Parts: sequence; C-alpha cells; structure tokens
Amino acid sequence: MRDFLTLYKLIILYTLSRVDFPLTKNQIGDFMLEKEFTNSFLTIQQAMNELTEAGFITAKPVRNRTQLTITPEGRQTLNYFRHQINHGIVEDIDQFLKKNKFRLRDESSILADYTRNATGEYEAHLIALDKGNPLVDITLSVPLEETAASICDNWHLKNQEIYQYLIGQLF
Repeated sequence: MRDFLTLYKLIILYTLSRVDFPLTKNQIGDFMLEKEFTNSFLTIQQAMNELTEAGFITAKPVRNRTQLTITPEGRQTLNYFRHQINHGIVEDIDQFLKKNKFRLRDESSILADYTRNATGEYEAHLIALDKGNPLVDITLSVPLEETAASICDNWHLKNQEIYQYLIGQLF
C-alpha cells in the first residue's frame, strides 16, 4: 500500500509540474480515477494531504474546491524520484493535459468566492485570470448569502460576457 501511495504522490507532483496554473483536487482525482491508477478517491486525498503537509504542494481553498500548485521543494523531490513513474503513466498524463489544458485552465482561472463582512452583508469576490494575471477583480456587497452564492455561480457561467460588456462600456 505504501508503494502505491508513493506512486500516487509522484503522479500528482508530475501532473502539477506540467501546468503553469493550479489544478483542483477534483481535476487530479477525476483523472486518476478515470485512468484507473486507483479506485479510491480517499487514497488520492490521503496522498494530496501528505504532499501538502510535507510542503511539496500548496492547497488553496476557493469556495467549494481546493486549488493545488507544486512548490519548489515538490519540483526538487519530483526530479529526484521521477524515474519511479512508469513511462506509460507519464504518457497518459501528458496526453490528458495536452487534450484538456484549455478546459482545465479555464476552470482554474475563473474564481468566485463570498464571505460575510463586518456589517453582516456578504461580499462576492469575482476574479478572472489570464496566465496568473488578473483581467477582472470585482467585489460586490449584497445583503443575502443566497444572492452572493448565486453571483458566484453565475460568474462561472457568464464571466466572458461580463468582461466583454465592461470593456465595451469603458472603452
């Protein structure tokens, strides 16, 4: 079991090392389950938690998902142990990322979260990133949590329309 957990950790590190944007726990977990590297999301979760505790990846909670990035220490560890990943697995990861890179990037580049502020209202914080740089960064205050949650959900669906509208109105 420990050998498999080590392999899962190396797969996660390799996957994160091949992109220049964060991936979510679900994106990595879904890929590993789809390729049948394991049949247990709990095992993948354990590997992610151990990598985070060791400082090899960072985990940033964003609303209902957690975004993962590899750290310099994680890259160094991967370089040392990369030979332990089967060539077929490396090819599977590379092909998956090549095929899905834009979808994965879009999922990680459109951020929305809300919090309750000191006055009791809710602030919906909406961000659209391009290569890690903010294109749009908006905070809206609303009285109800349901409204803030709806704004965040709609941002994921309509961010491009909203960005184009703002550009059209401001230029």
